[in-house]
Amino acid sequence: MPNPLRNLPSVNQLLESEPLKKMVETVNHNVVADGVRTFLDDLRKQASKATEEMSIPTASEIATRVADWLEQSEQPVLRPVINGTGILLHTGLGRAPLGGPAIEAVADISGGYASVELDLATGNRGQRIQAVEGILCELTGAEAAAVVNNNAAATMLTLAALAAGQEVVVSRGELIEIGGSYRLPDVMHCSGCRLREVGTTNKTHPADYENAIGEDTGALLKVHPSNFKVVGFSSSVSLAEMVQIGHRNNLPVIDDVGSGALIDFSRFGLTDEPVVSESINQGADVVLFSGDKLVGGPQCGIIVGKKKYVQQIVRHPLMRAMRVGKMTLAALKATLVGYRKQDLDACEIPLLRMLSLSSENLKLRADKIAEQIGHLPGFSAVAVEPCQSMLGGGSVPAQQIESWCLALEPEAISVDNLADRLRQGDPAVIGRIQNDRLVLDVRTIQPKHDIELIRLLTELGGG
Repeated sequence: MPNPLRNLPSVNQLLESEPLKKMVETVNHNVVADGVRTFLDDLRKQASKATEEMSIPTASEIATRVADWLEQSEQPVLRPVINGTGILLHTGLGRAPLGGPAIEAVADISGGYASVELDLATGNRGQRIQAVEGILCELTGAEAAAVVNNNAAATMLTLAALAAGQEVVVSRGELIEIGGSYRLPDVMHCSGCRLREVGTTNKTHPADYENAIGEDTGALLKVHPSNFKVVGFSSSVSLAEMVQIGHRNNLPVIDDVGSGALIDFSRFGLTDEPVVSESINQGADVVLFSGDKLVGGPQCGIIVGKKKYVQQIVRHPLMRAMRVGKMTLAALKATLVGYRKQDLDACEIPLLRMLSLSSENLKLRADKIAEQIGHLPGFSAVAVEPCQSMLGGGSVPAQQIESWCLALEPEAISVDNLADRLRQGDPAVIGRIQNDRLVLDVRTIQPKHDIELIRLLTELGGG
């Protein structure tokens, strides 16, 4: 039997084909050549494993396939997304979107050089934390502050700096695990501390902390269990009680509040999220929280507290490995400035704006979108219905927010196919599938994206 692979075109022949000659004009020659070699190698492997006679594509077909594959591979993996999931702080979608002032600040700073570690007033070397420390202290009431790349880093660094080689006392009911295999006991181990569990899963008393303190104790740690809730026969020790115990024994009290609210979110109907300034007021020596959750800023971990402890943390060798760059500092500062405004509901922090949207506003927007696409033959039904949004990001998991959504029922394709096509659009659109319909929650769709969404749905529904 003749070998079908004998007639495969050479790499040079394929590079002279029209599709690949055009590709070389926009993509590096070596990249195109490597793509051709990879395709031919894969084809040979498939032929060697085939149990029946295999149809070998022509040189023209191979060139077209390689060109299509290379064009697809050039598309960036990180692309803009219209979030119709109803989850405001969606970890898979980058959590909090940045506001206009933060985006402008990043553009201004990242386009050139910046005074990251230069004191422009004196000409001497400065500290990068000076860019945000003042406003962090102003908003939280803390004496000092530091910023690292996320809250897990803030926890690890703080424990390593304040209690390495010693025991850290934590309630058994606060030994949290969050997404991405983050487990508090593992973080403590990596920081060089020894975990000392006290209490039980559902009940911890002040005496449990008192009895656990000894010569090897380095700190008391309180962790806000933001992604779960223990109800029923349960009790926990308040931060104020822990502060009394810690200070009576000359031990620092670390309060890891997680999501990090700078304001009381009960104004949005969300309860049980601790406010950072309240932790400081109750006497916590160090408070740790995220910058890209309830703060509504860029990804980072924020450390605030008493100056002597924050300085000890900043001097630790791990601080350099975990520090943030100029773009994060610029975006964080611009976001924090938004909290100085009297009318927070109208400020330019997208998370707060989304939470402030009225039910009437959301229904009006959903109705307008439905009007534009409801007549298209590609949809058998386009309904506007009430739904429930969630904060996400590990915050208040049991609480929901009233919202409105578009419920799309495709005509000729499956709902999974519709979701796939929207997900691969430009920009991508992500929703949730319920009862064989694609649901798009309007609360998490930024108003500026309504027209883009109508365009994408029109293209799909009109075909």
